[in-house]
Amino acid sequence: MRLKSSAIACVLLSSGAFAAPLEDPALEARARAIHERAIALDTHVDIPLDFATAAVDPGGFTKAQVDLPKMRAGGLDAAFFIVYTPQGPLTEEGFQKAREIAFTRLAAIHRFVGAYPKEIALATSAAEARKIAKSGRKVAFIGMENSFPLGPEPTQADIDRLRSDGVRYAGIAHFGHNQFGDSSNPHTEGGDPDEKWGGLSPQGRELVAMLNRAGIMVDVSHSGRNTMMQAIEASKAPIIASHSGVKAIADSPRNLDDEQLKALAENGGVAQIVALDVYVKPLNDAQKAVQEKVRKEMGLETSAARAAMSAEVEAAYNKRLEAMWEIEPRASVADFVNHIEHAAKIAGIDHVGIASDFDGGGGLVGWEDASETLNVTRELVRRGYSDEAIEKLWSGNLLRVLAEVEKTAKMLAKE
Repeated sequence: MRLKSSAIACVLLSSGAFAAPLEDPALEARARAIHERAIALDTHVDIPLDFATAAVDPGGFTKAQVDLPKMRAGGLDAAFFIVYTPQGPLTEEGFQKAREIAFTRLAAIHRFVGAYPKEIALATSAAEARKIAKSGRKVAFIGMENSFPLGPEPTQADIDRLRSDGVRYAGIAHFGHNQFGDSSNPHTEGGDPDEKWGGLSPQGRELVAMLNRAGIMVDVSHSGRNTMMQAIEASKAPIIASHSGVKAIADSPRNLDDEQLKALAENGGVAQIVALDVYVKPLNDAQKAVQEKVRKEMGLETSAARAAMSAEVEAAYNKRLEAMWEIEPRASVADFVNHIEHAAKIAGIDHVGIASDFDGGGGLVGWEDASETLNVTRELVRRGYSDEAIEKLWSGNLLRVLAEVEKTAKMLAKE
């Protein structure tokens, strides 16, 4: 039997306390058994530019929300580590800077798995992921957030290189429209209109086709609504939303409405529900006022200024924002599972999964970092989800999509 870690018997919380078990001993035992058996897969974990260096060594305890000790403590078996690039200008200089950032992060992920081969391994297929997990090691996948670094006219050879480098999903856009399509959050401060392309650009449609041929999952998180729906129409394989919430519960441009959830299900894809507090439980007017006041006083009114924060400024900023939670408590694991329940009701249990967005803004009360991962399974058990449903939510659905994308690529190669 595959053993995750003896530490799972006493999952440590960020506060230093132990995670509270379920009140019913039988339910607690069942939650632990399911969590031990399932491959708990988080589809979105961001990494800093100095990841896997002397400054940030994920093989030991770090200040990050995800590292190997925290993964072992919480029974988090697998994660997509993210090659993230902020949206920049659509110029050769902008593309070059983006490529440097992307390949810095890509190299860091490979450096990480290469440094700890007995503890974690890179998976490039659903079958490999299951084999690695069965061996007792953690599983690393690679996802790309924002295809902007690919330049104005990427070729199939460029996309195939991503595949050979281990990338298994690619997001069309991020904050701000790019050369491939419209974002759910236009960069209005930088001059973005509400829509640039009306969805996918012509180059974006070709990107979807090239990703299909390469066996890389198309990711529509952060994409505008029209972009997402058109990507479904254009794709010959199921697509994913790697880290998105439910709009019916939290009305954010980044979250998916019921029609989008149904479209994902009809496509055979999966919506990986994100555990980022303000997308799970939106700020009320009083909380927004506190946020605006803090930003104005700290000179952080623009998204560009916040993106450029130093670690010290970011820490001070987050400390001051804690006043918001005195007005209304932060989103919790229970609030997060409300999103899962709604998505499952609309799309079906076969089309929903789990993502944290850790180290990219993710986290909520009860799942602040990887060491608290068992709490998500506890909440699902508390609500009566079956063993099979919980295993599907944690990884079964996502790995099915990955396998289908691989199958489609082989079929397209024959054609």
